[in-house]
Amino acid sequence: MLRSAVERQFEILGEALNQLRRLAPAVAERIPELGEIVDFRNLLIHGYATIDHDTVWRTVENDLDRLRDQLGELLTELGTAP
Repeated sequence: MLRSAVERQFEILGEALNQLRRLAPAVAERIPELGEIVDFRNLLIHGYATIDHDTVWRTVENDLDRLRDQLGELLTELGTAP
């Protein structure tokens, strides 16, 4: 259940960033590794039979905090932070 929930949240995040890239490319350019994040989303959506669950969990452990901080800074700068 946890694995499914984590993967789903990555799918949502990747899709949101993909939409941002289309709607506000100048803002999207400021997100490091945006392309890799969208690619990761696509793998989760379309490559479900080949997902390495350990890789997904390493991404949670190693990359998610940094991404959250980067996005939070960007939202604050744009005046749209929650």
